[in-house]
Amino acid sequence: MPTSSPTKPRQVLLYDGLCGFCNWAVRFVITHDTQGTMYFAPLQSEYGNQVIACHPWLATVDSVVLVETTDDGIEQVFVRSTAALRIAAYLGGWWRWLTLGYVLPGFLRDWLYDAFARMRYRLFGRYETCLVPSPDIRARFLQV
Repeated sequence: MPTSSPTKPRQVLLYDGLCGFCNWAVRFVITHDTQGTMYFAPLQSEYGNQVIACHPWLATVDSVVLVETTDDGIEQVFVRSTAALRIAAYLGGWWRWLTLGYVLPGFLRDWLYDAFARMRYRLFGRYETCLVPSPDIRARFLQV
């Protein structure tokens, strides 16, 4: 795994590499990531499989997964709306306003997230294989 910058915790965004919306969202995060410290990996990658092996409950999760590792090596995993809100907080600036979503109860946020997730392939398409990142950002992708 690549070493991260001094900014901790290290964050890895796992996403559905076959989902058109998910790929768009990763490009969006990369574009707006002023810190440049977040890494990415498709859920279908070797790295994604390793995370799922360490957290078996993720095998049934069809969602964005945010893995944060602190300086002392403690790994925390966030999914669905909580992962999305933590990413908004990470991006900072105007995106931090999206964290107002925390005022909604988690079950309601996740219900809304899941409702959108069920439609994402119809709305944004599905790829047959994971897209290969361009050379200028490839270093931020783990085992693609």
